Amino acid sequence: MEDSKIKIVFIGTPEIGAIVLEKLIEGGYAPVLVVASPDKKVGRKQIITPPPVKKAAQKHDIPVLQPEKIKDITQKIQSVNPDLIVVTASSYIIPKEILDIPKHGSLNVHPSLLPRWRGPSPVQFTILNGDEKAGVTIMKISEKLDAGPIVFQKEIALEGKETNVQLHGKLGELGGGLLVEVIPKWIKGEIKPENQDEKAATYSKILKKEDGRIDWKKTAQDLERQIRAFSPWPGSFTFWQREKKQIKIEILKARAYENSAAEKYPTGKTLVAPQNHLCVQTGKEFLVVESLQMEGKKEMNSEDFIRGFSDFIGTILQ
Repeated sequence: MEDSKIKIVFIGTPEIGAIVLEKLIEGGYAPVLVVASPDKKVGRKQIITPPPVKKAAQKHDIPVLQPEKIKDITQKIQSVNPDLIVVTASSYIIPKEILDIPKHGSLNVHPSLLPRWRGPSPVQFTILNGDEKAGVTIMKISEKLDAGPIVFQKEIALEGKETNVQLHGKLGELGGGLLVEVIPKWIKGEIKPENQDEKAATYSKILKKEDGRIDWKKTAQDLERQIRAFSPWPGSFTFWQREKKQIKIEILKARAYENSAAEKYPTGKTLVAPQNHLCVQTGKEFLVVESLQMEGKKEMNSEDFIRGFSDFIGTILQ
């Protein structure tokens, strides 16, 4: 089969899916159909917004379906007679009857080194746990979550400074490129998938807004990782009790700071660090806050924040 005639159905929704889709199109594998989650209300003004994968598909005039339940479009997927289904960060639970439609099966592009970090938030958990490497796994989809046989895998070293958005972008580019390499070999039967080691499996979870609340009893290093992992959502936030009002503050950028005096203060106490940066006592060491945002206000660097809210210093964050 000529590569240009391989009929692919692509299923995905968020930005990483859009990156993989773009790489797939660039590589000569434009899908015949794209499936993405329905448009959603976004932001304070609740503006109805299409998902990134839909935007990418429309830019290339590729038909898009957005069912509430993917099983409702089973017949439409059958009607395009796909050779392959490709899934990246899909919000759907895809039933076996759809996965079995293509003659060459269904592949998933997963942004972790499976079996490590199965589940819905692998990139965030890679950062949160201080992993020294990350990667992409292309696997054959099975009914059990992210447990299918590995078709191809590639790892990259981490610098320990990556944010969630940055690492998602890097892994999306990597995954899309790998997919273009893998598809022709997979179609020709040149790749034999290998089963995952179930004993080595670890799991990420669906993140909720409350997961972003900072626990100042954690170490400064752990909190610095959380801030990078949870940006932009669910964010990393704390509360300042200012007189009778509780003010929500999101920490946007920070670093751990070792100091021999770090154990003197109660956890959550705010102080001034060198260079007039704000710092907070954690369970171990100080967390130096470089930028933050009060609810309803613009982002500020900590020096400007201290200048504008001098009564913040010496308080205990909750």
